Amino acid sequence: MKDAKILIVDDNKSILSALNLLLNNSCKKVKCISTPNSLMTELKIDNYDVVLLDMNFKAGINTGNEGIYWLNQIFEYNPGISVIMITAYGDVELAVKAVRNGAVDFVLKPWENEKMLTTIEMAWKLSRSKKEVSSLKLKESELVAQINSKQNPIIGTSLVWQNLMKLVKKVACTNANILITGENGTGKELIAREIHRLSNRSQNVMVNVDMGSIAETLFESELFGHKKGAFTDAQSDRMGKIEASNKGTLFLDEIGNLSLPMQAKLLAVLQNRSLTRLGENTAVDIDLRLVCATNCKLTKMITKGTFREDLLYRINTIQIELPPLRDRQDDIPELVSHFIKLYADKYNKKGLNISTKAIAKLQNYTWPGNVRELQHAIEKAVILCENHLIGINDFVFKMDEFTKVEAYGGTLEEMEKQLITAAIEKQMGNLSAVSSQLGITRQTLYNKIKKYGI
Repeated sequence: MKDAKILIVDDNKSILSALNLLLNNSCKKVKCISTPNSLMTELKIDNYDVVLLDMNFKAGINTGNEGIYWLNQIFEYNPGISVIMITAYGDVELAVKAVRNGAVDFVLKPWENEKMLTTIEMAWKLSRSKKEVSSLKLKESELVAQINSKQNPIIGTSLVWQNLMKLVKKVACTNANILITGENGTGKELIAREIHRLSNRSQNVMVNVDMGSIAETLFESELFGHKKGAFTDAQSDRMGKIEASNKGTLFLDEIGNLSLPMQAKLLAVLQNRSLTRLGENTAVDIDLRLVCATNCKLTKMITKGTFREDLLYRINTIQIELPPLRDRQDDIPELVSHFIKLYADKYNKKGLNISTKAIAKLQNYTWPGNVRELQHAIEKAVILCENHLIGINDFVFKMDEFTKVEAYGGTLEEMEKQLITAAIEKQMGNLSAVSSQLGITRQTLYNKIKKYGI
């Protein structure tokens, strides 16, 4: 108990002297006061671990009510302090009353020194445990607040995006299981975090699990947890991701990548709302909000026999389909502005702007990688930009212009016009380079430019 701080409150000076002598060499601090009137002031001066509190202070009164009163005052100020009641009157009912009010133990005068030391040490360990738990809860709440505050902003004013956000706000306040679908890069995790932030579970954690990255051999250990010795590499007890999300939100990303055996195990947990760690026999009840995401067509997978229909019903109370970026082109300027500011700050390129032609080029691109591809394109442009204006030539896309024309789906003449226009733009008006790229003569190119009024 070398770090323990003990406060002793007793009106008998011989009792104070005896306890001070007993504890002084084994504790960091021992403070003795003879009246409870200065008790609360003393507690505010230092962070005590244990209080030894007499139950009677007025001569001729042995009811113990004074001690109970000051016990309640201590806990009202700091519920983490361990209090041991001391009295010369061995009243069992009084002892029960003190313990019911929160005292950790009850000691009779005169005491045995070894027993007194053991009782105080137990009380000190309990106080220390309470402080550790309180500290962990504080860290957890701070972490949750930090995670929520660092969440990427939800950007979009287009009609399709605003309708989507109305649905998100409507379902977030419920406990319904939600399935988020959409192409890669559309922001499925961002929407999952927004659902959690708007829910009544936002003060608890959201646990993110990438189902596609978990090896089948480690599935049960990662999601359900294990007991030490449950298998060869289980060196210690471990809580699984599902149990860690208790009282919060469990986000299962890429759920379409689960094998059928893993789907069956997950379904059992979701149906029973309980799980058993590997190596244990006792089930643990869980209370969580389930949000899943996938870019797979789960209904087609059911037809092929690669996804369980009953699991789909379990995870799909509400489905939210995220639109691809090509269907929300009106949001591109706002997204571009956000990413330029983000990366201008990151790479210390203050005052960056973007030309209207560059914005038009970005809005005309099909964005197969959606918002994620746009973000990477802006980051690259910010890095490579040599002045304060990002221009049309600062963007080079992974998809070539032929793929863009293929996605156009117009008439042959319309597609040819768009192909020529795109090639002229790419070659910055160098018609020799354009004719070379398209595999036609310069004269043929001139004729087509005149024909289409390019």
